[in-house]
Amino acid sequence: MCFLTILHKLLTLVKNAMAAEVIQEERLDVLTRTGEKTGISKPRGEVHRDGDYHRAVHVWIFSEGTQELLLQQRAECKDSWPGLWDISSAGHISAGDSSLVTARRELHEELGIILPKDAFEPLFVFLQECVINDGNFINNEYNDVYLVTTLDPIPLEAFTLQESEVSAVKYISLEEYRSLLAKEDPQYVPYDVNDQYGQLFEIISKRYKQKDEARSLTLQKQLNRYARISLKAELKGLSDSDKEALKMLVKAAKIMDEIFCLQVWYSNPSLRDWLEQNADKSQLDKLKWMYYLINKSPWSCLDENESFLTTADSAVKFLSEATKPVAGWKGINYRTAFPIPKPPGANFYPPDMDKMEFELWKNSLPEDKRTEAIDFFNVIKRKSEAMLDNSLSHYTPSSTSDTHDLYVVPFSEEYSSFLVRAADLLHKAGDLTSSFSLKKFLHSKADAFLSNEYYDSDIAWMELDSKLDITIGPYETYEDTLFGYKATFEAFIGIKDDKATAQLKLFGDNLQVLEKNLPMDDIYKSEDVIAAPIRVIQLVYNAGDVKGPQTIAFNLPNDERIVKDRGTSMVILKNVSEAKFKLILQPIADVCIANEQRELVDFDSFFTHTICHECCHGIGPHTITLPNGQKSTVRLELQELHSALEEAKADIVGLWAINFLISKDFFPKTLVKSMYVSFLAGCFRSVRFGLEEAHGKGQALQFNYLFDKGAFVLHPDGTFSVDFDKVEGVVENLSREILTLQAQGDKPAAHMLLSKYCLMTQPLKCALEKLERIQVPVDIYPDFPIADQILRNSL
Repeated sequence: MCFLTILHKLLTLVKNAMAAEVIQEERLDVLTRTGEKTGISKPRGEVHRDGDYHRAVHVWIFSEGTQELLLQQRAECKDSWPGLWDISSAGHISAGDSSLVTARRELHEELGIILPKDAFEPLFVFLQECVINDGNFINNEYNDVYLVTTLDPIPLEAFTLQESEVSAVKYISLEEYRSLLAKEDPQYVPYDVNDQYGQLFEIISKRYKQKDEARSLTLQKQLNRYARISLKAELKGLSDSDKEALKMLVKAAKIMDEIFCLQVWYSNPSLRDWLEQNADKSQLDKLKWMYYLINKSPWSCLDENESFLTTADSAVKFLSEATKPVAGWKGINYRTAFPIPKPPGANFYPPDMDKMEFELWKNSLPEDKRTEAIDFFNVIKRKSEAMLDNSLSHYTPSSTSDTHDLYVVPFSEEYSSFLVRAADLLHKAGDLTSSFSLKKFLHSKADAFLSNEYYDSDIAWMELDSKLDITIGPYETYEDTLFGYKATFEAFIGIKDDKATAQLKLFGDNLQVLEKNLPMDDIYKSEDVIAAPIRVIQLVYNAGDVKGPQTIAFNLPNDERIVKDRGTSMVILKNVSEAKFKLILQPIADVCIANEQRELVDFDSFFTHTICHECCHGIGPHTITLPNGQKSTVRLELQELHSALEEAKADIVGLWAINFLISKDFFPKTLVKSMYVSFLAGCFRSVRFGLEEAHGKGQALQFNYLFDKGAFVLHPDGTFSVDFDKVEGVVENLSREILTLQAQGDKPAAHMLLSKYCLMTQPLKCALEKLERIQVPVDIYPDFPIADQILRNSL
């Protein structure tokens, strides 16, 4: 039995199961005027009698080939707008139900169409406020508007109309329908096309009126912001067995790309495959594919995650049994959809889940299950969606409560098909390598992929001491901008630079000294900071969550349990740092730094601050005690603000820390001025990543704070300099402010600080416009010849 037949039966069962409740009259959640749930539900009739705010869905079916929308004629028995032409499909979201499940169900009930969730593109939320039926029907409705895009019209005879709701359907051109609404034609349910609902027509029209030549020019300009560079590394220090292990590791790392692609958005893998398959069709298609490879999604990292593609560019899927059969018609070809704004919860949560729903569910769970809900290594799903997708047969609820729709799925289950393959490759590499610590780590990480228990493997990673260096697994939480809870998969493979690693032992040995002297109250300081092992590598390959701007260092793990027990470990990517300094930072300094300070920008200062930045992730508040005595963590308290504040902390405290070490004669005093000026030049580099990205946000905060306090100075010629008399005190003050709000878990204070300083101010705009005029690259886009050869040979 095919999926769609099973899904049709399930939808019928769900519909029948709800029949008793429908007879009793559908209940709706009552909302506040601003759209939040009040916790009260009422019968539908009372909601419209009393004018309560509530939610509904609008689903539009659009034929791309004919540029037509499907309309339905409302049944004469309807209590609102009977007999008028209206949206393809619409309906209330019943109390406790979710938006997307409702949209799918309404489409099936009213028109007899069964579509998977990747057919539904969320467009916008429309607030409709009106009074009809001589004041007896008050409609205050928040409508989630969805678009389903098919290549061609669905034959009218393929629809199965629900007699109590729909009397007829027809297609009408987009422009004709807009014109009829503008004229307030009495045969059509009224919508103001000059107000909110005009977005429907604007969105669709814009995506199909764009000229290929103009789009190609835009994409080429976006691509030009990345300097392409081949990153090479010397393998002669590897044993023959490690060279064989390297082949397995590159293949395993490639799998991290597949997982990350799915973590970004559920239709992202089909988009990726479609773009690759069609890359040779035209110059525009080639540019789409090239820019997608950099961003690993349809949202541009350097443009505040603005979409550079639309659903009109996406993959086409075919469904043969989505409707009743029609002679001579094979079925529906539809576009796999993705929203224009980047979803804050990525693919870690149901796409229609908001923070309030999550918190209500989480707070209803036993204590151990609450911890599971906010864990790094799982996704959150809906039972109702699982029912529609026929997956309940192998689902065991993680909660003892049946009153909530959400449940937890561990990564080991969600990404099982990928992780089984990756684990096998890691075990093979572990068997091959001659390094004991690498062998231990690889086998441990392979086991973690299948057990979902990462603690031991992360400890093994921290103890890694091997010429062949690898980081692989779920780590960073930047993609989850809803809460900052869920980790994305990534991989970094490198060759350890033994000489540079030995030179940098100084930082790890002095972490406790730095912690003891941090500019914050002693009550917040830790007495047991553990020295962070530091490894310097020449990068051979990276994969997974390495989209857009390339990282030059990382400090892991993020698991607060390990940070508390064992501290963190740091990896510095020296060849990436060298490439960025040469291709980006030096050209920035040449145009943005005042002439008398320009020569102070040097690689040693840049690289030293990079190291100290990563070290400073390991000091300062992590596990904290709240004012009420409750134990928590900075991440849990600051939630979506944590990543930007933590990056700002590591940056500014890193600057403070270098100055402190200079004062203790660990570094020469000649480093002081070059450190501050190199940092100033680096501000312009990082802010160009965009204010939607954690590093860009953190850097904007720091630059604007230091500029506001007079530590950075703008000159009439548009260049900047450091005021050496002020900068030390200002750096210390900002360090204290960020460290203290982290220690107190003060989210309102964090929000206030970011709101005040995380802005694209005029001084920043001045600098960025200069860099744009002379086309200084924003970042690098590396090629990995060694890894590419391995992957080609494995095909």
